Amino acid sequence: MSELLPQICTDRRRFVHGAAAMGAALIGSGGPVFAAASLTPSAPVGTVRQVDAGVLSIGYVEIGPAVLLFHGWPYSIDAFGEVAPLLAARGFRVIVPHLRGHGSTVFRSVETPRNAQQAALAADGLALMNALRIDRAIVAGFDWGARTADIMAVLWPERCEALVSVSGYLIGSQAGNAKPLPPQAELQWWYQFYFATERGKAGYAANTKAFNRLIWQLASPKWQFDTATFERSATAFDNPDHVAIVIHNYRWRLGLAQGETRYGAVEAKLAEAPPVVIPSITMEGDANGAPHPEPVQYRARFTGPYAHRLITGGIGHNLPQEAPAAFVKAVLDADRLAG
Repeated sequence: MSELLPQICTDRRRFVHGAAAMGAALIGSGGPVFAAASLTPSAPVGTVRQVDAGVLSIGYVEIGPAVLLFHGWPYSIDAFGEVAPLLAARGFRVIVPHLRGHGSTVFRSVETPRNAQQAALAADGLALMNALRIDRAIVAGFDWGARTADIMAVLWPERCEALVSVSGYLIGSQAGNAKPLPPQAELQWWYQFYFATERGKAGYAANTKAFNRLIWQLASPKWQFDTATFERSATAFDNPDHVAIVIHNYRWRLGLAQGETRYGAVEAKLAEAPPVVIPSITMEGDANGAPHPEPVQYRARFTGPYAHRLITGGIGHNLPQEAPAAFVKAVLDADRLAG
């Protein structure tokens, strides 16, 4: 696998921060374009551990001596099944958590709201770092996970060494989401409107796996994943709070569900679209069928060392699983940018 990865310095000097530490190419014609590597089918990412972190008991996988990798919806930690061991082999301590409502991550109290607003998911990431006594980390992800990593980077830059974000700057607000889009763009969000109805909630609960497999196909139209690959991730949807979390996430975005008041000030700050000041790499697949912004739309949001990469070869929304070598290279390069 060495031919797929750059010979980047693996000095882990920044990982001596108390317990440990964890954690971007140019827009336009001058930026590099990376082709997807042909790798073996995705493997299980590792043994799931549990740790109490804030309101959750978070299930996570840890590999190696640190980078936090966040998956999205409707995916699981298995999206990093090839990324995680490649990073561990380069000396990283790799943490891959199940998001709330997925896998073995469960709420510690029945009284805790099943809240999936963006600030809550980011708070989970910080709580996990604290629980594992990680001072600083590279944060990386796609879909919900990219938004989570983006928010952690802007709210707690002192805790985030660098950022890798598929589809760039995904921080939003209820006010921003209230603005109508052109018809073709609205069509891409069909499932969001479906989830806004009680019919949609009942339909998702009754057909979770079939629904999510359809999303996989639409979001990655050129990815020829097999049944075993999907089923491995689909076990994460058996979480007792999965439906509630998914429905709340999309209803909250449209202002149809309330968040928690304790996140009010945070959401107000996020609504101002604060810049990402830490070293960052953003990425996009050339065949992403899911709604996503164009790189030019978010370039100004990154004010630190920055790079954007287009990954070619029919790569869709689940970039880490479809092009793991390119994702690993982005993390290694972000680590180098952080110095």
